Amino acid sequence: MDSMTPLLASALGAAIPLLLAAQGELITERAGILNLGLEGMMLLGALSSFMVVANGGSLPIAVLAGMGAGTSAALVFGFVTISLQANQVAAGLSLTILGTGISAVLGRTYVGFSAPVSFSPMPLPYLSQIPLLGGSFFSLDLLGYGALVLLVLVIVFLHHTRAGLLLKAVGESPVVARSLGLPVTRVRYAAVAFGGALSGLAGTYYAVAQFKMWQDGLTSGNGWIALALVVFSTWRPQRVGIGALLFGSVTTLGLYFQAVGLKVSTFALASLPYLATVLVLVILSSNPTTIRRHAPAWLGKPFFDDA
Repeated sequence: MDSMTPLLASALGAAIPLLLAAQGELITERAGILNLGLEGMMLLGALSSFMVVANGGSLPIAVLAGMGAGTSAALVFGFVTISLQANQVAAGLSLTILGTGISAVLGRTYVGFSAPVSFSPMPLPYLSQIPLLGGSFFSLDLLGYGALVLLVLVIVFLHHTRAGLLLKAVGESPVVARSLGLPVTRVRYAAVAFGGALSGLAGTYYAVAQFKMWQDGLTSGNGWIALALVVFSTWRPQRVGIGALLFGSVTTLGLYFQAVGLKVSTFALASLPYLATVLVLVILSSNPTTIRRHAPAWLGKPFFDDA
């Protein structure tokens, strides 16, 4: 059990940024907007937060900078797709390319630098002493606890509030929602901004909590895994948490193989999360009825609000 505790802690650590980004994308897609730019927003958030701490800023300012960078990029995407009616898939891919390029250019001077300040684990009294679970679930850093609390808040928001019902109504049919006098455009912009903020926060986690350094492609393509998580969860936040932990476990599977003495190629181990993503999507695609039943009916479709 003692040997499993660090493995579970590593799996949870790998799951937290996926959980953050996937929750943001879930809210965005519930409003009928498909944003494929998660990877770009995460990289922009990671670079912004790292630049703050590298230049003597505090961790709270770094978090705000990361979320602000993600939100700003998301609002640009929102303006292009919501106001200008551009194709959401093309705009999202462009955002990923743009974010990757900007972070690579602006981050060149920080490559290889360690973060002067970073988030550290904060074990909860008594709970952190529970065998197996205490050293993982109750020994997180502040961002990790925040991600778990946020998951609960998203569940409550979607299923137990009027605002959550409004969000789902816009995603199912903005035409009907608009005919009832609901602020469709404002809801869509708010959902896109929320998704961007959480993607930026996920990038912040990579830069100043998990890796505590900067390098090109710091997020390692995990924005695409977060996108797949939303489909895997069939747009239900409870399943996002479970899926994030499963994908995080696959990511840390290499540590387990090393612990038991199995000799497996590091390249094969690095490809496991992406192979798992492809496998999950293939399995889900074999039953398109499930996706149609749970996906927002207006997902990815343009809507012109003439109000």
